[in-house]
Formats: sequence, C-alpha cells, structure tokens
Amino acid sequence: MAELTAAAVGAALERVRSRIADAGGDPSSVTVVAVTKGFGAEAVTAALEAGCTDIGENYAAELLDKAPATAGARIHFLGGIQRNKIARLAPVVHVWQSVDRLEVAESLSRRAPGAEILVQVDLLDGAVAGRSGVSVADVPGFVASIRDLGLDVRGLMAMGPPPPENPLPGFRRVADLRQRLGLSELSLGMTSDLEAAVEAGSTMVRVGTALFGPRPKAR
Repeated sequence: MAELTAAAVGAALERVRSRIADAGGDPSSVTVVAVTKGFGAEAVTAALEAGCTDIGENYAAELLDKAPATAGARIHFLGGIQRNKIARLAPVVHVWQSVDRLEVAESLSRRAPGAEILVQVDLLDGAVAGRSGVSVADVPGFVASIRDLGLDVRGLMAMGPPPPENPLPGFRRVADLRQRLGLSELSLGMTSDLEAAVEAGSTMVRVGTALFGPRPKAR
C-alpha cells in the first residue's frame, strides 16, 4: 500500500494530471475525484492536504464513518444507492453519481431536494450481468422524469467495459448522449482507463489506485 501522506498523494496527483494532459485533456478542467473506498480517514485527509477537492465514496457506512474528516471536501457518492440510507447521507453528499432508478430519484427529491445528480448509464446495455445503469436508449426519458422531481441533473456517469475490451467506443457513445441532452458533466474513467475517458471528453475521472495504491484487503 502506498504511503498515505499529503506529499505522497500530492506526487501521485501530479502523475494523474500528467496522464490527463498526455491524453489531450486540460488538467485544470478535468476534475479528479479521489476515491477513498477501502481506505481509512487518513486517505481523505492526505487527499485534501494534497489539493484534491473532490472525494468519492462507494459505501454508505464508510462515508459516514469518515464524515468528520471530509470538512471542506465536495463529496461524490459513487455506489449503489439504498433508499433507506439517503436520509443519513443527504447532509454529507454533494453529488450523487449513480442514480439509475426512479424510486431512488423520488427518495432523493424528498430527502435532498434539488440534489445534484449524475445518471448512471449502462454503456453495455445489459450485456454484462450485474451491471447497474440505465440503458442508453432509456436515458433521455429517465432524465426528463427525474428533472420533473426537481432534481438538478448535471450529467452522466458510466463504467467502462471489462478488459481487454477497448473502452473508447462506449465512452464516446455516452459522451454523444451527454451532448445531445445538453448536460454539463461527464464522469467516465478510473485508474485503468483514464486516458480513454479523457479522449472521449470526460469532465471527471474517478481515481483510487493511482492516488493511494492497491486497496487494502477487507478485514
């Protein structure tokens, strides 16, 4: 595991920004969301001290445990959203990146009115079992429905295909959809497929391993 100090994470962040630039992106306009899933609060502290302003978490319990360390951060919830956890998460989360069900959107509209939303898109359209997300064809109608609930739909989020498949065609498909819908944000790419995400026009990359090293084994 990489050393979780501000200096170490800062150096890793500069390498990530260099990768963004090498892929043709502007590091000042692509948001690096530091994904601290599986790490303790020290990862959040190191990331903030290193200059990361955006922190991503996948699990409600982990985020709530780390909440005292997140002061001043912009928190992105990346995992599957359980309706019974929304009330506790609402005071902590700034961006909900994985909305893909109307019942979740309805709960958010009650518990977090006007919340910033990214709609999760299944760019594989159900080809891989267990993948979350709205099918590409259904995204326009879904976006319209949740806007009617008063939620602030900022953009789209998607996960790349399993390796060794090239992620770029799927990422471009989601990027085209985002443009057609007139949305401002696009969250594609993680440590392994960051370059393809940037090439497709992503405005956010969700990076954990590249900043903090391999995730610790669950205890």
